[in-house]
Amino acid sequence: MPDPFQTSVTRWYAENARDLPWRRPEAGPWAVLVSEFMLQQTPVSRVLPVWEAWLRRWPDAASLAAEPPGEAVREWGRLGYPRRALRLHAAAVAIVTGHGGTVPSAYDDLRALPGVGDYTAAAVASFAFGAAVAVLDTNVRRVYRRALEGSDDMPASPTVAERAAAAALLPDTDASTYSVAVMELGALVCTSRAPACGRCPVAASCAWLAAGRPAAMSPRLTQRYDGTDRQARGRLLAVLRERHGPVARGELDLVWSDAAQRGRALDGLVADGLVEPLEGDLFRLPA
Repeated sequence: MPDPFQTSVTRWYAENARDLPWRRPEAGPWAVLVSEFMLQQTPVSRVLPVWEAWLRRWPDAASLAAEPPGEAVREWGRLGYPRRALRLHAAAVAIVTGHGGTVPSAYDDLRALPGVGDYTAAAVASFAFGAAVAVLDTNVRRVYRRALEGSDDMPASPTVAERAAAAALLPDTDASTYSVAVMELGALVCTSRAPACGRCPVAASCAWLAAGRPAAMSPRLTQRYDGTDRQARGRLLAVLRERHGPVARGELDLVWSDAAQRGRALDGLVADGLVEPLEGDLFRLPA
């Protein structure tokens, strides 16, 4: 990527970045790791209050690892995709047992933690430790695809070639600031459905804009939520989060009328380790 692109993006970021607590200098690696788990498929506005409550209760990996995994599920609240809470708890345990309670700085060590994939490992290595590694979330990939290739299409997961190209685009200095700047540009300006090209700092060199903003070949699908098994799971899990003890099946029956779907949702929660069945037709969060 040419230096003018890097300069334009980082200058824009310096003037327009959101003041997010996990980006502040005082936020340590644990705070960054927690934020990355929570921000997966979840907007910042929903994450902020849960992240703040989480860090007040568990300011480090050791304090979370000392509690049952069910408490992580309870504190997760209504963020959605609650298996992330179990994985974050498992990561905390691994940090305590394998790294003395300190979040590791090396990409490979981060990647080996439960629930940590390529993106999360790269993000923590970059944003918490300043490592020069390519951070490829959906926002970053969208900016690169549009600005450099003139396309609004991209595969579901980054390809080997895409990762190599992104690594080659990193500046020689302060790569972590550049990476978060590109991510912020994709989150605030080069958005999926309503890109604000008129206030984009790299509009003059954007291949996609020059091509007339061609539509993606594959239409984006909107995932339905109301009436789905996922909604049923959320209702059942909400009852269990609110109670600090076993819950009878009869109480769960009251929150979802479709018996077949309710049973399927409850079985799925048990299979995922989010709920433990007990004798007497009772259920609880994992102990």
